[in-house]
Amino acid sequence: MNTNTALPVDITEIVFTNRNKNYGAYVLRRLYPKHLTIAAWSAIIFFSLAVSSPLWLSYILPKKQGAERKIKILDYTQLSQPPSIDKNQPPPPVVAPPPLKSTIKFLPPVVKPDAQVHDEYIPTQTELKNVDPGTKTEEGDKNGVDYSLLDVQTKVVEPKKEEVFTYAEEMPSFPGGEDKLLQYFATHIVYPEIAKRAGVEGRLYISFVVRSTGEITDISVIKGLGAGLDEEAVRVVKSMPKWKPGKQNGKPVSVKVSIPMVFKLQQ
Repeated sequence: MNTNTALPVDITEIVFTNRNKNYGAYVLRRLYPKHLTIAAWSAIIFFSLAVSSPLWLSYILPKKQGAERKIKILDYTQLSQPPSIDKNQPPPPVVAPPPLKSTIKFLPPVVKPDAQVHDEYIPTQTELKNVDPGTKTEEGDKNGVDYSLLDVQTKVVEPKKEEVFTYAEEMPSFPGGEDKLLQYFATHIVYPEIAKRAGVEGRLYISFVVRSTGEITDISVIKGLGAGLDEEAVRVVKSMPKWKPGKQNGKPVSVKVSIPMVFKLQQ
C-alpha cells in the first residue's frame, strides 16, 4: 500500500516551517485572504449603494403635488416716444454770450525759432490788477463777466519736430563735393599741441544732422581718438558752411550724416 499522500502546498506553512507560529505574523498571513475578500466586497457594496441611492430615493420619497415652476421676471423701463419733429417749428433762440470785462493780451510763453520772435509788450502787475489777461487787448463792460470764468482754453503751440532721416533719396552734400570737404578739413584743422606731444594720430568718426535748411546740428563723436582731437573735430564741423540738404520725394529733409576725419602728423 502506498503511504504517500498528496497534501496541498501552502506558502504560509512553507515560510513558517520550523518557526514559532504563535507569533503574530503567522496569524496575519493566514487571515490576509479573508480580510482582502471582506474589504473588496465592502467597497463594491458601498459603491453600488452610493450610485443607486438617488434612484431609490426617487421611488421612496413622495412627489410634491402641484409644484409650480418659478419664473424670474425682469423689470424694465418703458421709454416714452420721442417728440415729433415739426418742420415749421422755429429753432430755439440763440442766447448771446455775456459781455466781458476789459482784457489785455497776455499769453503763455511759446518756444519759437529766433527768426519768428518779435518784441511784444508785456503788461505790468499793476495793469493786470485792473483788467483780465486774454488772447488780445480789447475794451469791455465794467459789469461784464471775467474772462477766466469762460470755457476758453489757450492752446500752447509747440514747434513741430522735424523728422530726421538716416537715408534719403538724395543725400546731403558739402558745397563743391567731397574734394572740397577734404580741402576744408586740411585748411581748418589745427592739430592740438597735446596730441602732437603724445604722437596721437588716426581716424575718428563724427556724426551730425544736416537740416532741411542746410544747417549743421546735433554733432557727436561716434569713435574718437582723445588728446583734444575729438574737440577739434567738433569745432571744425561747427564752422562748416551750410550743406546742400538731402531730399526725399523732391522735398528738402533733415538727414543724419556720419563721416570719417583723419588726423595725421606731418613727418
